[in-house]
Amino acid sequence: MWVYEKRLQIPVDIKKRDLKMAKDIYDALGGADGELTASMEYLHQRYTMPTGQSIATLTDIGTEELAHLEIVASLIYQLTDGASIEEIKAAGLDTSYAGRGTGIFLADPNGVPWNAGYVALKADPVADLTADMAAEQKARASYEHLLDLATDEDVRQVLSYLREREVVHFQRFGETLMNVQNHFEHDRYFFMNDQD
Repeated sequence: MWVYEKRLQIPVDIKKRDLKMAKDIYDALGGADGELTASMEYLHQRYTMPTGQSIATLTDIGTEELAHLEIVASLIYQLTDGASIEEIKAAGLDTSYAGRGTGIFLADPNGVPWNAGYVALKADPVADLTADMAAEQKARASYEHLLDLATDEDVRQVLSYLREREVVHFQRFGETLMNVQNHFEHDRYFFMNDQD
């Protein structure tokens, strides 16, 4: 179904630990507006899209969001790799550590597990694409907030890349919404029943 290249879209090469930043970045992993939510939303909305272009866009962006999930997990892993128990406690990651060790769990920065209730799905193409545009703007804003917090240039480079991809996704969803609206205006025919 996909060709999988065993490399990230952007290299993640973090040279120093920052557990506090890692905790903040968990929002992009398993938060309500994070990459997992986006990927699940788009890959499941595509089944009720009316045009080939709209299906393809949701498939492409949903798949790319899965790739972003890998990037975010790599950031968290590298920012926490080799941390001592004292560092884990100081960053407020001790409750996560108690239950999962140093594993990267799909949760927000407060340790609240991701849930499918975050996914917007109405089976109405216009409503879903409008929600997708909003989701991309919320993700862009979240990455901008993370950039405000980040001090390490290696981290900032990756977060900037992810932010820019959200802008591109917003634009593609806007184009797709126009495609779907055009489809509904021109490609659907309604016939009057002679008995009415």
